[in-house]
Amino acid sequence: MKLMKQLLICTGIFAALAMSRFIPHPPNFTSLLALSFYVPALLGLRYLPALLISFVITDIFIGYHFGTHWTWGSVLIIGLMSKYFVKSFITRISGAIIGALLFYIITNFGVWTTGVYGYSFSGLTNCYYLAIPFFTYSLLSTFTFSIAIEGCYKFLDNKFNLKKA
Repeated sequence: MKLMKQLLICTGIFAALAMSRFIPHPPNFTSLLALSFYVPALLGLRYLPALLISFVITDIFIGYHFGTHWTWGSVLIIGLMSKYFVKSFITRISGAIIGALLFYIITNFGVWTTGVYGYSFSGLTNCYYLAIPFFTYSLLSTFTFSIAIEGCYKFLDNKFNLKKA
């Protein structure tokens, strides 16, 4: 029964991530960052590989590009840091928002390393400046999906006792 529960959770992680990435959406308005934070925060670090594998599988269909490894790396860092923000609803929401900030910093640094903006401090600041609209969508989606995940988790934990999965 425990293995079945874990398999169901892994399938749910993949389905949530895949739907969020494949359904048309505004740029960077996906559950990516909220899931990157909440999966390990609520379910434990043992589900971080399921999350990363879900990213790899969906990226096969979306298309691998130079920046994909920066995204995967940021997901890993967000997942690992999530264990420090599990105490309460407010700390989890704060942690998810900090995760969005880390994603912005890491992935845009990755974009800068391509040389498109030039290898200068001016190019680096321009890269971050031009990404602010995407960061806004990231913050909005992270907050929105965090609230949704908090609600779903509370409901499912009461019904299925997920902490014992």
